[in-house]
Amino acid sequence: MMNGGRMLDNTVNTNKRMGKSLKERSSIFHPLQQLKKNYFLYVLLAPALILTLIFKYIPMYGAIIAFKDFSPIKGIMGSEWVGLKHFEKFLASPNFDVIFMNTLKLSFFGLIFSFPVPILLALMLNQVRQAGVKKNIQLFLYAPNFISVVVVVGMLFIFLSPTGPINQLTTWITGQPIMFMSEPEYFRWIYILSDIWTGAGWASIIYVAALANVDPELHNAANLDGANLLQRIRHIDLPTIRPIMAIVFILAAGGIMSIGFEKAYLMQTSMNLPSSEIIATYVYKVGLQSGDYAYSAAVGLFNSIINVILLVTVNLIVKKLNEGEGLY
Repeated sequence: MMNGGRMLDNTVNTNKRMGKSLKERSSIFHPLQQLKKNYFLYVLLAPALILTLIFKYIPMYGAIIAFKDFSPIKGIMGSEWVGLKHFEKFLASPNFDVIFMNTLKLSFFGLIFSFPVPILLALMLNQVRQAGVKKNIQLFLYAPNFISVVVVVGMLFIFLSPTGPINQLTTWITGQPIMFMSEPEYFRWIYILSDIWTGAGWASIIYVAALANVDPELHNAANLDGANLLQRIRHIDLPTIRPIMAIVFILAAGGIMSIGFEKAYLMQTSMNLPSSEIIATYVYKVGLQSGDYAYSAAVGLFNSIINVILLVTVNLIVKKLNEGEGLY
């Protein structure tokens, strides 16, 4: 009887503890309990959420003018609804094929050639063991990111002008200069290479930070097993940064149609328009210069829809190839 009573007491106590632990777990997942417990973190997050709401979500209301014959006098709600008229106008325009393909080619080639460069820079920086030398190299690589786009384009026009240092060397070798900034076939490569120069060093920061968390004992063990440098990079460093590579690639592919307007517009000349006219510059010219706000909004919305489709598609492909790891 005594043993039976002890067993009953133990069972009751166990049930009480289990009930208490379940109650604590349920309180942990309760939203109000979370808010009270981590209120300071939510306060820190609030400014970012407010700014995102004001500058990203509220302006989405203005996209409705893409489906209206917008008049500034009548306003958004007072303007006449025209449905897909502006989208059909853009798709049927004689410039659509040129503008769309220019945007796609510039983004696609930019992604293909610029995506591996930050990874290679991070892998090379990870092999520099002297802290002072490594910091100086990083400063040299990161500095171009802080140069204004206007200054970068000005430098391109100076260096690649018919009388610039590049053409002086070209003239000395071939006997005639090359019109880099006027010929359409050079625009795309100048744009991409200058983008790599200004952004690759800064983009490598995230990979350098990830490689800094690699346990040195892994490299030491690989050295003892006779692994060379390339084998250590392949089997230790690259698997470490692979999830980050997947996320960065998905985001870059999702924004493949969103090319920076400023640089393309500043590099445009009347001679290179067949290659330099992209959707962003076309929207600026049609919307702000010509005043056709509804049509420019339709073109911009079309561009955003293409980006969303690419983002979802690339994320699905990467998840299949990367063992279920993707952006979401």
